[in-house]
Amino acid sequence: MSHTDCLQVSRDDGLAAVRLNRPEKHNGMNLAMLDAVNDAARSLSRDRQVRAVVVEGAGPSFCAGLDFKSVFDSPLAAAPAVAELWRPYANRFQRWSLSWREIGAPVVAAIHGNCFGAGMQLALGADVRIASPDARLSIMEAKWGLIPDMGGAVLLRELVSIDIAKQLVMSAEVIDGREAHRLGLVTHLADDPQAHAREIAGRMSHYSPDAVAAGKFLLQDAWLADDKTAAAAERRWQRRLIGRRNQRISMARNADAPDTAFAGRRIKYRG
Repeated sequence: MSHTDCLQVSRDDGLAAVRLNRPEKHNGMNLAMLDAVNDAARSLSRDRQVRAVVVEGAGPSFCAGLDFKSVFDSPLAAAPAVAELWRPYANRFQRWSLSWREIGAPVVAAIHGNCFGAGMQLALGADVRIASPDARLSIMEAKWGLIPDMGGAVLLRELVSIDIAKQLVMSAEVIDGREAHRLGLVTHLADDPQAHAREIAGRMSHYSPDAVAAGKFLLQDAWLADDKTAAAAERRWQRRLIGRRNQRISMARNADAPDTAFAGRRIKYRG
């Protein structure tokens, strides 16, 4: 299956929709989908006109996790995948979730059906998660004798306490959307998570694209940092906004030119 077969990416007036597209496999992640998702995240991070991103799944599920049969039935495919564990930096599998944090726009995951393993870690990489009440979620790697190694440890620590994380990781328990919301894994519940995700994404992208991007990056840098590092992050990101074009446009929109269009986003996560 080619990249374009297993993933659909569309752009409409600043909103990018990224849709996993192996519905017959409940969007189980194979290597083609892994690379397609990573390529899409990289492309969207460079697109200055993208104001928000919705990540969703076609068919009955968001993503039922790694397609073990597809990945490990072939030694030629499995060997390079295992070799990724020896890389001294975020590898191909970890970018599946972590690369969404580098997009200077809100990323909202719309979860329905099964959201297991790799699917759960992809959802955790979004800024906001909308789930249907009857969605089924699990950090399921223990069932297969593994640990969550696609960014899960980085992302869980921002959402739940360590005892809850340990319980979820060690038990591989399947919980519904309501319980995930109660635990803090899911931001909102909705009967139509895809529609609600678009609504939330629109609200989060209403203001200066540079301010939205810098706000996202500031919180990621400061959330678990000590006071000194967090305060330094505030100063660093504010310096990149104040007096710049989109900040001046924001001032004009609040004064006498409310219809002034923003310029394309210029803020990047690094550099």
